[in-house]
Amino acid sequence: MAAALFIAFLALQRLGELVLARHNTSRLLARGAIEHGPVHYPLIVALHTAWLACIAVFGWGQPVNPLWLAIFALLQLLWVWILATLGPRWTTRIIVLDGPLVRRGPVRLLRHPNHTLVVAEITVAPRVLGLVWVAVVFSILNALVLTIRLRAENAVPYGR
Repeated sequence: MAAALFIAFLALQRLGELVLARHNTSRLLARGAIEHGPVHYPLIVALHTAWLACIAVFGWGQPVNPLWLAIFALLQLLWVWILATLGPRWTTRIIVLDGPLVRRGPVRLLRHPNHTLVVAEITVAPRVLGLVWVAVVFSILNALVLTIRLRAENAVPYGR
């Protein structure tokens, strides 16, 4: 039962993120923002979908590890901080809006706090259900995709 609740939380959270990201993306584009590097985005979606599917299939009925669950809960606090800081500028795509960059909150501490969070989540969430191999495989795959993503982000001309 606990595994099912954790998996349901992950699924609902990811769906909620997509809804929020789509909403913020639409509003940013309507304000004149420009999307950069959209070609790699389906790869990110496929990776996260496969990650979640593996957790759902192989984690169903597994015991929940309280230590990893606590670490995951702490990561959710970081997620809330990132969302609160970036507000309507948070999205899963590379969207650039004229004006000053956000320089407060976790952004002042980490260059890419959302990517740092995702790296941690991809490692920690499967471990909540004892799926170490899922954590390892998807951490490697995410590193490859993140290399493409960061290359695209770092090529963006901020402050147009």
